[in-house]
This record gives sequence, structure tokens and C-alpha cells, in this order.
Amino acid sequence: MMDFTELHGILNRSSIRNWREILPQTIDELNHGDLDHWLKVFEMLPDRNTRHLDLTAASIKIGSAGELTIPREELTAGLKLLHPWRKGPFDFFGIHIDTEWRSDMKWDRLKNHISPLKGRKVLDVGCGNGYHCLRMAGEGAQLVIGVEPFVLFVLQFMVFKEYLRNFPVFIIPRGIEDLPKNQPFFDTVFSMGVLYHRKSPFDHLQELRSLLLEGGELVLETLVINGDENTVLVPPDRYGKMRNVWFLPSPQTMLQWLERAGFKNPQLVDVTKTTLAEQRKTEWMTFESLDDFLNPDNEALTVENLPAPRRAVFICKK
Repeated sequence: MMDFTELHGILNRSSIRNWREILPQTIDELNHGDLDHWLKVFEMLPDRNTRHLDLTAASIKIGSAGELTIPREELTAGLKLLHPWRKGPFDFFGIHIDTEWRSDMKWDRLKNHISPLKGRKVLDVGCGNGYHCLRMAGEGAQLVIGVEPFVLFVLQFMVFKEYLRNFPVFIIPRGIEDLPKNQPFFDTVFSMGVLYHRKSPFDHLQELRSLLLEGGELVLETLVINGDENTVLVPPDRYGKMRNVWFLPSPQTMLQWLERAGFKNPQLVDVTKTTLAEQRKTEWMTFESLDDFLNPDNEALTVENLPAPRRAVFICKK
């Protein structure tokens, strides 16, 4: 199920053909103690020839309930082997995968601000299980490549990839730091929910810029705080119980960072407070979620008494 033959061919015909060197050839090259447990789901998937596909729906639709060849309860239990499901939602053969994040809400906030994706080559950095990659493909992108280092999320995507033979969308199970640098190839690069996890925001911005064609577009979404152009929060320890949050700039500071990194005409197109409507526990993600990360006596603060999550979307050009 982890077959990169098609992507190898695409890369071989492109200006980033050396990306082939970082592709694992089979799932056996990926290493995780739960791998055998996770792979059981692929043994029970319905027929791969469904024509019921809608990558433009808020809940991405793949297959129909009438096409199920195994009991619904059995397939549901199989899909839950891949818990936790973070990004979504999905409608998979009539089974509603109610993910932790309503990722469609983020997509709705940015889709009317970005350049149309039809015919474009797109990179999605830190793409998780590929929900947004699939939405990008649904918008008519010529090629969508996601990069995601967590094996579980790549396997979640591969469940859906089994049914997407006519859609040029792929995920490489690596992080952006593993990609060959200075390979300007993409018309649009997305980095959503990644910047604040990087110890050096400028290194990340330079990595993104090096992958864009001249005139290409960066779509960046990140955590921000209120303040002026000199405001940056560096959490002293955890932020929302996360250890790996390093920098939360104000929107004005982020605009300055983008200019300093060499991007043109950076624009702030949205700022939204994260709410329980968008991020919460579900039966598909039963670990702690936003409700556990906020101060129970003041939802404007995290449990560490830092400003509660607000997310901003920025768009700029190379």
C-alpha cells in the first residue's frame, strides 16, 4: 500500500528528480512498534473501484454505504485501529470519521484568499493525514505533494489513496528538513500549523521560499498573539500542554518576518480564535484536546495562563 512508483515517475520528469532519493520503496522501510497493528485495516478495505468521490465536500466523501462488502461495524473498528484521527472530517463508505479538528473550517477561511489552485503544483508541509491535500486536489491542482513525518498519519492517508487513482496527490513520509534544499518547483506552498513548532522561524521561512517558483505563493497559518510589531511570545515551558511551541508572534510581527525573509507583499487575511466547535475530543480522537488545554476558570487563557490559541493566515509571494 506504500507504493511510490507513480510519484517516482512524476519526479523523474520534473526539476526535483533528486527528491526520489528520500522516498522509501515499501512500507517495510518505515519503522514503528505499532506498524503491524495499524496495517490490519488494509486487509478489510472495501472494493477499490468506487466512483463515489467528492474531494470538494466539507466531509470528504469516498465510497458509499451501499458499496460496503464487509459489516459496517467491522470496518469502523478497523479504521479506529488508526486512532487518533486528527484532521478531517471524512465520509468513508457511509462511515463518518469525526476527527479532532474540523479542518474544513480552516479551509473555508483561506480558500477565497489564495490564488486558484487549478493547474498548479502544490506542496503542503506538515500535512498530517492529507485532508487539505485532498481538498487541494479537489480544486484541480495539477500535482499535490504533502510531507509528513508521522507514520500513522501517512497510513491514514494511504487508506484513502487506495481509491484516488485519478487524482495526482501524494504524501512523502518525511519532514521538510529531510527534503533537498533550493529546489524551486512549486506554484503554491502551504505551511499550516508548523511555524511555531520550529526553533528557528526564519530557517523555516527560508526552506519554504527555496521550494517556490519565482512569483509563487506561500500560504502560512500559525498561532499568533495580540500586540504590535515588536510583540513575540516565547513560552517559558509548555503552551497548551505542548512542549514544542517556540514562538508566537503578533500578526504585525509575522508580516515583518515574512518581509525580512524575502517575501513580497505579505498580507494578513484572517485571524480566528480557536473554539471547541473546531477542535475537540471525539470517538475518533479520545485523547486530550482544546477543552483540556484551556484554563477552566478563564477560556481566554491556556492552562499555563498564556493567551489562548488564535490562528492567523498570511499570504505572500516569492
